Amino acid sequence: MAELKDLFQSADWAKEKHVPVIDAPQKAKKSEPIEIKLCVGRQIPHPNTTEHHIRWIEAYFLPEGEKFPYQLARIEFNAHGESVQGPNTSTVFTQSEAVINLKTDKPGVILASSYCNIHGIWQSSRNLELE
Repeated sequence: MAELKDLFQSADWAKEKHVPVIDAPQKAKKSEPIEIKLCVGRQIPHPNTTEHHIRWIEAYFLPEGEKFPYQLARIEFNAHGESVQGPNTSTVFTQSEAVINLKTDKPGVILASSYCNIHGIWQSSRNLELE
């Protein structure tokens, strides 16, 4: 039987268009807002068609010394060119990008996952240090 943890794929986002990119500072100040930008397909554009698209990105934060992460956001991308006239006939497309903000008093790890309707679930992470 397959387990969800075994379905997560990862790679270098500069070489693989499905990996969620986490753009955040490596160091931040305690209790001050930290801007986190998420996207899929920064270096190599990911298609955004009715047949092949990124459905969502999720972001989590795992504070140092804690057992479980906090879910920061789940962003769904719902317009992929579909319309009542058929696939890829609309001019409305969402981009798989989002900006969220985080405040924390602990360092930790920012985690992200994304879902491609054809190529499955992808993950990445980035450490966050505090001053």
